[in-house]
Amino acid sequence: MAPKVLVSDKLSESAVEIFRDRGIDVTFDPSIGKDKERLLEVIGDYDGLAIRSATKVTEKLLANAPKLKVVGRAGIGVDNVDIPAASKRGVIVMNTPFGNSITTAEHAIAMMLSVARQIPEANASTHAGKWEKSRFMGVELTGKTLGVIGAGNIGSIVADRAQGLKMHVIAYDPFLSQERADRLGIEKVELDELLRRADFITLHVPLTDKTRNILSAEAIGKMKKGVYVINCARGGLVDEAALADAIRDGRIAGAAFDVFAEEPATDSPLFNLPNVVVTPHLGASTREAQENVAIQVAEQMSDYLLRGAVRNAINMPSITAEEAPLLTPWVKLAGHLGSFAGQLTEEPIKAINILYDGRVAEMNHEALNAATLAGVLRPSNPEINMVSAPVMAKERGIKVSTTTQGKSGVFDAYMKVTVVTDSRERSIAGTVFSDGKPRFIQIKGINIDAEVGAHMLYTTNKDVPGIIGALGRTMGENGVNIANFTLGRAAPGGDAIALLYLDAPVGPKVVEKLRETGLFNQIRPLEFEAD
Repeated sequence: MAPKVLVSDKLSESAVEIFRDRGIDVTFDPSIGKDKERLLEVIGDYDGLAIRSATKVTEKLLANAPKLKVVGRAGIGVDNVDIPAASKRGVIVMNTPFGNSITTAEHAIAMMLSVARQIPEANASTHAGKWEKSRFMGVELTGKTLGVIGAGNIGSIVADRAQGLKMHVIAYDPFLSQERADRLGIEKVELDELLRRADFITLHVPLTDKTRNILSAEAIGKMKKGVYVINCARGGLVDEAALADAIRDGRIAGAAFDVFAEEPATDSPLFNLPNVVVTPHLGASTREAQENVAIQVAEQMSDYLLRGAVRNAINMPSITAEEAPLLTPWVKLAGHLGSFAGQLTEEPIKAINILYDGRVAEMNHEALNAATLAGVLRPSNPEINMVSAPVMAKERGIKVSTTTQGKSGVFDAYMKVTVVTDSRERSIAGTVFSDGKPRFIQIKGINIDAEVGAHMLYTTNKDVPGIIGALGRTMGENGVNIANFTLGRAAPGGDAIALLYLDAPVGPKVVEKLRETGLFNQIRPLEFEAD
């Protein structure tokens, strides 16, 4: 019996044709995505669900979909999909990470030009029969400084287009290496310097805990007088109320926003202000982009439903059916090793070296490398997956190398990940025991035997009395329960490490209390996805 797919949002007819040509029974009903009750009634009949942004894939919907195997999002953002609920029910969630990069970048350039020349207001005035030539005095882009916050895939395209307009481009991106900045022809700066120097500021970062309100009231106060702010990335990156106040005060010359903290945006502090251009999240809305992402999602879903091939999965590694039993635990280990190193690294990464020892040296390194890179990079961008991670690493100028060797020690196989920055190298090794669970076996050259916990605390210190007492006392005084802990040291009185397994995440207050003891060189809370 042919698999059944429901297309519940507006998607290109090309996608529907791909499903039909592959022998899939497809229902194309773009109205159903906004009708929650009707969608709940019919979803139980389908093996696949193809969506854009209108359909909300909730836990309730998934509970009504016993046959559902895959959700395909035509686009990059999956905010409208409950990923943990889908994973728990074994539903694969796919996206199309790169289908609309150019379109979004072009929209940012268009918004910048529009606000610089006050085109929307001039257009409305002229349509109204007025001829207010002297009212709409614009500014040239040539020779101006464009500050790009986030120089990844889209940000680098914006930088390239801006250079074509003869703008000087500066960029703030903690993960942008100097080598890549040089290749892009942009000047790498810190955020405060960007705020101080830029004539135009454009944002191109995902919304994370670190980037939320990156343009806060305080940051806006540091901006050059007369600057223009463009946001075609994610709502929530800018304090809209603070920006609106700065526009009314005349400190900010204008703004162009395609995204908002609350969407659909029926109201915003930025609405109805002079020289503020707003659009309803149109960054990916071109025929070319919609065609690209629709075709990609149809091909990916068809390949999975008919052949079991997995591409661009958010919640599952890309592994063939033949490799899965042996490779899956090592993919999990690779992700954990990468995540450990990535959560500790806050400066630009120059290189990632991966060592495979013993029988793992003969496995699928492409999948393992991708899982490692995704683990390293995901703390800076939660949308990165195994497929997009190698591309992102290449764009950031990160050199990835692998080394294989025969069994060299007590373990039949192990992996070692080394992350290199300008100032340091950080290594962590692990293996998979017979129970199939990943283990950390070496950190900073110190041998250790540690399982992976959801909430952990990592510390480094000298091997002196009082460490365990300080950790236990501080956790207890702050209501944090220690489930277990593991210690390791290079030599008596030498460098030592501790890994605590906690029942809940550790907040900044606890970290500060530990720092005040003066006993620890490094204190870092770590979070890992459950196996």
